[in-house]
Amino acid sequence: MILNVISQIVGFVGSLCLLLFGMNMLSNGIQKGAGSGLQKLLGKITGNRFYAVLTGIGVTAIIQSSGATTVMVVSFVNAEILTLEQAIGVIFGANIGTTVTAWIVSLFGFSFSIAAMAIPLFGFGYILKYFKKFKIHNFAESFMGFALLFMGLGLLKESLTLGPGASRIFAVINGWGIGGILLGVLLGALITALIHSSSAMTAIVLTMASNGTLSWELSAAIVLGSNIGSTVDAVMSSFGASVNARRTAFVHVAFNVTGTLVALLIFKPFLAVIDFIVPLEPAANITTHIAMLHTIFNICATAIFVPFVNQIAMIARKVIPETAAEQDEHYHLPAILPHSRISADLYSYQIQSEISKMSAKVMEMFDSVCNSFMNPKNAEEENEHVKYLENYIDEMNAAITDFLQKCARLPNANHDDRVHFSDLLHITDTLENLSDETCSLMHTVKKYVSNKDFNSSSLRAKEIEDYVERVRIFFEQVCVYFTIGFTQDEKLAGETIEQQIDETKKELKRASRKRLESGADVKEELQYIDIVRKVERAGDCVYTMLQSV
Repeated sequence: MILNVISQIVGFVGSLCLLLFGMNMLSNGIQKGAGSGLQKLLGKITGNRFYAVLTGIGVTAIIQSSGATTVMVVSFVNAEILTLEQAIGVIFGANIGTTVTAWIVSLFGFSFSIAAMAIPLFGFGYILKYFKKFKIHNFAESFMGFALLFMGLGLLKESLTLGPGASRIFAVINGWGIGGILLGVLLGALITALIHSSSAMTAIVLTMASNGTLSWELSAAIVLGSNIGSTVDAVMSSFGASVNARRTAFVHVAFNVTGTLVALLIFKPFLAVIDFIVPLEPAANITTHIAMLHTIFNICATAIFVPFVNQIAMIARKVIPETAAEQDEHYHLPAILPHSRISADLYSYQIQSEISKMSAKVMEMFDSVCNSFMNPKNAEEENEHVKYLENYIDEMNAAITDFLQKCARLPNANHDDRVHFSDLLHITDTLENLSDETCSLMHTVKKYVSNKDFNSSSLRAKEIEDYVERVRIFFEQVCVYFTIGFTQDEKLAGETIEQQIDETKKELKRASRKRLESGADVKEELQYIDIVRKVERAGDCVYTMLQSV
């Protein structure tokens, strides 16, 4: 007796793990095959809340994981690619999109031999791995994952064929009335949170219901509870993230909990509506009833709340205000910790936003140098500002470098991902070097413009000011290239600019030597040459960044 129970438990755990592994492989395979297309789709969401909902439905239906979608959304809010209002719409849609898995299991998982389809499908996916020339090998994992999903489901059906004693326990729970319903919701939430998949929880419920173990009411309660448990991924991904990312996770939790509470208040009438929509009695067609309940519940909850997206965002901002730590002078990487649930290239979007912020700080340093020539009286103040920015950029470099190294070690990061992360590391390091050069330049400029004989309208001042401005504009162009890419002609144009910067350095140094030979102030001319040399080195850093981009 005991051995039978242990065997059944081990069989259930093993089949559940195979089901979860299949779901994860299916999701990863689709994300790898789609490349950055899904992330670009999310990044292009407009302020139209209905388009955001449709996008959430589409992305989740494709990758078969609302958890992965919500982690993407939290990451994009964290990287300031999406606003809080846009993210709310996507989360609403993700809840609807995740119901596709229930329909797949309901329509295909119980109507024919699963093994007959799963084994050939796995073999097809395995063979597809070797067609790398056609660039379809990335989808191999999606076919293999789909096969493992159905194999796990088949084993789950066998392991969940419980004896009469277990069935009587569920019958007793079902007889508790509202207490049994609440216990079902609690079980659904806890188990879903543990296994990190509402889709897998729904598959378990569908299997137990088809075996006659769970009643229609208890199945419905557990499915409603799984909506609450599915928020665990969004909550975990928001740890250490920006305040808006935490607000997004809060909205996800609040939306799913509130929707479930509303459904419980009208539980009996809600089930009656499902019975009216779906043909046959629940006992004769229970899997379709459960799938329909999952879909109708999420559609109705979204329809109720989507008109109030702005108001929900306002409440989230009041519940989770910005803390003093987020307003201090030190850099805090709003990190969404890398894990294998979603494809590695998502993290490049998150970190590219931080690198763009880093380049903006370096641009501020250039602006301070230029302002010092125009307003010499503010040179000391600008110098202090540049020192602060240089320290801040050092902190950014340390945090971003550590994050990129973690991303490169992700198990689902392929060769292209690792090359891309390496390029981003090089760009980050180059920006830090550029900030060092600019800080050193600012220090020399401050001394130069503080001379009592300095004249901001003199030819020498104009020459060096124009030289700094040329490097600043070059850097600005490279920052644009980093964001939107560039053509080969634009790269060649950048090389030409770098050569012109080198030639200008030689010309300015020759002019300075002639002035020295004519009896000009030695100290002033040496400072002038030092500035020219440092500006040229800054230009070299910009060119190095262009090559990495």
